[in-house]
Amino acid sequence: MDAKLFWLFGFVGLYWAYCLFWGIKGAISSKTSADYFVAGRSIGIWVFVLAATATSFSGWTFVGHPGLILQEGLPYAFASFYALTIPFTGVLFLRRQWIIGKAFGHITPGEMYTDYYGGNAMRLLTVLVAFLFSVPYLGVQLRASGDLFHVLTDGLVGIEVGMFALSAVVMIYVASGGLRSVAYVDCAQCILLAVGIVILGGIALSYVGGWTAFTEGIGKMVETSLASGTKITPDGHSSLVALPGAIQTVSANTDAVGSSWTGIMCMTYMFALMGIQSSPAFSMWAFANKTSEPFRLQQVWASSLVIGVILFTVTIIQGLGGNILESMGILEDVTDKNLVPQLINLLEDSAPWLLGLLAVCALAAMQSTGAAYMSTFSGMVTRDIYKSYIRPGASDETQKLCGRIFVFVVALAALFVAAQFTGAIVMLGGLAVAYGFQMWPALMGICFFPQFSRKGVVWGLVAGLVAVTLTDRPVGVIPDILNAFIPDFLGFEFGALPWGRYPLTVHSAGWGILFNLIVTLAVSLGGSQTDEEREHKKKRHDFLQAVSGIDPDRQKQVPLAWALTLIWFLVGFGPFAVIGNTLFSDPNVPSTWGPFGLPSLWVWQLLFLAFGIFVMWFLAIHIGLSKPVPPEEVERLRDEHFGTAD
Repeated sequence: MDAKLFWLFGFVGLYWAYCLFWGIKGAISSKTSADYFVAGRSIGIWVFVLAATATSFSGWTFVGHPGLILQEGLPYAFASFYALTIPFTGVLFLRRQWIIGKAFGHITPGEMYTDYYGGNAMRLLTVLVAFLFSVPYLGVQLRASGDLFHVLTDGLVGIEVGMFALSAVVMIYVASGGLRSVAYVDCAQCILLAVGIVILGGIALSYVGGWTAFTEGIGKMVETSLASGTKITPDGHSSLVALPGAIQTVSANTDAVGSSWTGIMCMTYMFALMGIQSSPAFSMWAFANKTSEPFRLQQVWASSLVIGVILFTVTIIQGLGGNILESMGILEDVTDKNLVPQLINLLEDSAPWLLGLLAVCALAAMQSTGAAYMSTFSGMVTRDIYKSYIRPGASDETQKLCGRIFVFVVALAALFVAAQFTGAIVMLGGLAVAYGFQMWPALMGICFFPQFSRKGVVWGLVAGLVAVTLTDRPVGVIPDILNAFIPDFLGFEFGALPWGRYPLTVHSAGWGILFNLIVTLAVSLGGSQTDEEREHKKKRHDFLQAVSGIDPDRQKQVPLAWALTLIWFLVGFGPFAVIGNTLFSDPNVPSTWGPFGLPSLWVWQLLFLAFGIFVMWFLAIHIGLSKPVPPEEVERLRDEHFGTAD
């Protein structure tokens, strides 16, 4: 065995031993179903900060994100704002969900929605959303792990073999210890993810020849693009360093000019990523916390500041540096999927030990999210399907057994999806999180708007899921499904849907939430609530306001907070971000890029990163949307409003 394989398998073995240790420890600690599914509501401050960050930024951040920057340039780098928009969802909803879970003992979001809205439709739809979210999102991570080890072992480990082998340990420790094991393994995975990304950025910069050579290389790529006439925006700029407009008209038969990453595409793609912390899985993360103290630490400092700075610097260096290294002949046939594995492989001769460590960093990043969604989905199926409909009196031991079985079921389903999918892993993940984003109106109703009725939220969610499906992958997948039911002798088949994928360069998450909100509001305002439903909701909202209402001296600053948020979304990374193409320099003339050699659009992104961190601080800490609430205060006010726990 050569040195590379020795260090590679050695570090992987140590990592697996760590995972199995926490699996065994979690199994020993899980006495009840609540222990198993929500860690006994005992997750500590820093465990959540690290675990939630690892869950939010996973394999697609480590592998797929720099890969698409390589492929699409700085317009796609606007996606780095998900370091802030993902926890933005948490700022709005996580603390209030924690209060609800603490007060009423909910273990799954289905229980929370059923308790608030009544009926069983939301319970079943929540499980459906969890399935639609978990399977493709988990498939992304598993496929990436197989691709990674296929490249790093020089083809010795096949992609499918790698997927199954690398997933086996995850399934074992998740099934054994539940969410508690996931949380403690995620702590190490978060650190490995961040350290690995930074080291890979340093490797790319080093092989390019330093910062000056890097910026000069970007300039040469722009000049080559302009000379060849490839990837030119409607304004005549290279799409490597300029947005191709605020919006473009596309269809099944026409492509975007220059790039599909317009301003509106970037903003609605951020909508999709906001679906991570509105997904049913993150509701269970909220319920699992001992206190609400860690929310603002994770949202403002760990995610927005630390991960935000890393994404807007290091991953851009990796992506654009990959193009430069390919032009230098150091990398060959670079794609969005093999960029990171090839960067790691550069250390094969000089530092095989570091190659092994970086491989584990990548593996940890890919498995951090997958483990969480295996655990939470199994909990939802067990509690919301098995216990609610099949065996209402199921014991804790039976529930834990059922949960363990469904860990393997969802993992095998994800492996099947991963084996079938060969496209850009980030975009498959984008479909998954777009489904998760459709939970926003349901959460808005629970946390802020009692006017949203049960029927409105249910039909809105259905409309949103259908709209996402029809605008995300309609070119081949939907017609193929329809054609499967048409007998061959009829001689008829469906073609591609006429609007194509992402109509008007609006991500499917944007179309989904548009139809979702229209239907939710129309049905809710149409008088679909009974007096009993209104009274039930009023009691819940009076309680929430008493526990988590904004301090009176901050209330007058709420309009300013939402004005800043709107500016950040529309101007920072939305349709008005096209101003950043030329504001600071001419994107077609590298000599105007200033002393640091940064194209105007990159400067724009860094400035709005700083602005976004301020907005997150303003909302979470200054206004107090993530202000900690003492657990005993929740229980006291619950008893005042309801007499005893419901």
